Amino acid sequence: MDQIYEQHLWGGKDFDFYSGYGSHDNNIVKPYLEAVINFLDSFSEPLVVCDLGCGDFNIGKHLTSHTKTYIAVDIVEKLIQRNKAQFKADELEFHCLDISKDDLPHADCVILRQVLQHLSNTEIHQILKKLRGYKYIILTEHVPIGNFIANKDIISGQGIRLKQNSGVNLSESPFHFKIKDQKTLNEHFVENNKGRILTVLYKVF
Repeated sequence: MDQIYEQHLWGGKDFDFYSGYGSHDNNIVKPYLEAVINFLDSFSEPLVVCDLGCGDFNIGKHLTSHTKTYIAVDIVEKLIQRNKAQFKADELEFHCLDISKDDLPHADCVILRQVLQHLSNTEIHQILKKLRGYKYIILTEHVPIGNFIANKDIISGQGIRLKQNSGVNLSESPFHFKIKDQKTLNEHFVENNKGRILTVLYKVF
């Protein structure tokens, strides 16, 4: 992941760190934020939120004021140090962790925004074991339009499953992730028939 940012493999050569157009295109970001903020604001007691894969924090910076505590996690040490210096709030924490290997912070709700799509099935399995401790999961994935073969395995890295007409679906094999309820919060169709960015709220228990 360090090389992705250092070599600007997701674009944004004018940025020090850039997490891709999915975190910067207003056509994608604005409706996503509206949907997530509406969910967070629906609670009389604000939630503790853990953002697993916070990236350059262009998304998370809009959500911190709608939470009791916002815990932002990423695997890239230099990125976390940059975020700590650039974004400061009483309710905000940053942690450098490998979410597939390290223990995760306690929270009410987890945000996984276009993270699992870059990971192998083995790493996704490791992460899912830890997600049982959270009440809510807000999962965003870039998936094909229409029918597709779920969860084709890949090598973790820059790419995603889209070119293989595949995408992450936690309810399908080999994951079969059991949840209490789910609701689509937002869906954005990418231009030129390049799939859709789907955000689903899962209630785990």
